Amino acid sequence: MPSSAAPGRRVTAAMVAERAGTSIATVSLVVNGKDRGRVSAPIATRVRDAVDELGYVVDHAASALARGSGDLVVLIAPDLSNPFFAEVIRGVRDTVGDRFQLVLSVTERGAQPVAADVRRFERLRPAGILVDAPAAGESMTASVPVVLLDAPGGDAPGDGAGGEAVNYDLSPAVHDLVRHLHDRGHRRVGYLDGTSRATTFGVRRERFEAECTAAGITVSEVSARADLTIDAAASATEHVIEAWQEDGVTAVVAAADTLAYGVLRVAGQLGIAVPGELAVAGFDDLPSSSVTAPALTSVALPGADLGRAAALRLLAMLDGTAPETASLPARLVRRASTGA
Repeated sequence: MPSSAAPGRRVTAAMVAERAGTSIATVSLVVNGKDRGRVSAPIATRVRDAVDELGYVVDHAASALARGSGDLVVLIAPDLSNPFFAEVIRGVRDTVGDRFQLVLSVTERGAQPVAADVRRFERLRPAGILVDAPAAGESMTASVPVVLLDAPGGDAPGDGAGGEAVNYDLSPAVHDLVRHLHDRGHRRVGYLDGTSRATTFGVRRERFEAECTAAGITVSEVSARADLTIDAAASATEHVIEAWQEDGVTAVVAAADTLAYGVLRVAGQLGIAVPGELAVAGFDDLPSSSVTAPALTSVALPGADLGRAAALRLLAMLDGTAPETASLPARLVRRASTGA
């Protein structure tokens, strides 16, 4: 049967109901998958046929306005191509299941999520918003529940960040990393930081430096920072590797595994033996860190667990139940790059 909708005209639920010979409420039940036991099979079939004939698409924004909230959960992240964020997505998706539709948003040019990103999706009236590694100093409060991921201090009273937060407890693992380096004779180390505005990177460095001071290890004043890509990390390392060597650095810790990969690349190109001449370690424990040459020692920050915990916290907020734990344990994975 030809469509009665004119080209370019938006097809409405009322038009579907008219075509199917039923009510708008029945159309809503069918298109939202809530017809089982409530709408007879022949009528449901008529509605679906009308939907196909007219090309009807559910307007989630309008539905959300009518209900006060939608069936969407939005995850805003700075980089969906990074294996770490892929694990976070898996944890969220497996947890929200069929109850909510997961919408993914990557910020422009990999920048850390800011308040404007939350505001943009708030207008869609989603059930809730998850924000991974938000930029420091941004207010993430909204009219819908917001959960921050890997945002140290994000749920501290009076910090202005807004929203609930799920974070890693870095202290034990960083302590173990520094002790591990100390036990292998390292007394002067370099640190390759990220250029990211995310609070978590500042916390990683602060914890590492504090543990080094307590253990009698000096962190070199030769500074290096890079975007979270292997090429950028390699370029930054090339600029400081000689200065590190002149400063007596025997180990380099990177703020993320992707940065550590750049250090390993440059060491290999220059013939610097790892770990014989230079030990290397990172943060994240990405899947590829077990197959680098040599395999990379790393502070494991399980992305899937982070996504799962954040999703459970959001569901608890929506259901009015007790929230799940807001802190996840990190652990040190010792591998060949530090002589483990």
